[in-house]
Amino acid sequence: MQLLYQTHSPYARKALVFAHEAGLADRIEVIHHETSPTNRNEAVYAQNPLGKVPVLLRMGLPPIFDSGVICEYLDTLHTGRPLIPLRDEARWHALRVQAVAQGMADSGIAVRWETSRRPEALRYPPLRDGHTGKLLASYDWLEKELDMHIDTDAPIHIGHIAVATSLSWLEFRDLPGFRNQRPRLTAWYETFIQRASMLATPLSGETQDHA
Repeated sequence: MQLLYQTHSPYARKALVFAHEAGLADRIEVIHHETSPTNRNEAVYAQNPLGKVPVLLRMGLPPIFDSGVICEYLDTLHTGRPLIPLRDEARWHALRVQAVAQGMADSGIAVRWETSRRPEALRYPPLRDGHTGKLLASYDWLEKELDMHIDTDAPIHIGHIAVATSLSWLEFRDLPGFRNQRPRLTAWYETFIQRASMLATPLSGETQDHA
């Protein structure tokens, strides 16, 4: 398999961290692609009509895109404990945590557009502030709702992976932080980022909005 990837994408990193946690990383060739709404990558568009990474290419089968869908597929390829719980409240908890993490990344990207990526004359501060509010509310929710095991060997699920990769990207981009007055979340995060899967997938690089 090949994973079309971007070293500074929280979504792509989520899929790759999941592959490491599932014991599948050695079966995947990672291929970096620069993508942006204003910098069309034809190789990525050929596999995903949205022009975004990650995309998982499979021999003789259609490509799979969207990080959550890729993770669901990867979870069918290993024989260990599922990283996406199969049933009952454990499943819905993991999936709603993943949804919050996805929204944090989405809001972080929106804040970046309104603070650094969009030409200054076109920025809209109320939109920036609205998305910043979503980030802060999500941090508060995670402080209360995330099931936190402060142990690098503790069982994890897709929600944990999604939260850790989103938080690390938000810090990487110097976006509004989560550490103040959230000691449980901060302690959990500091432990999680020491996992081998996170250390093997460091963030790097800058978004290329122009060719």
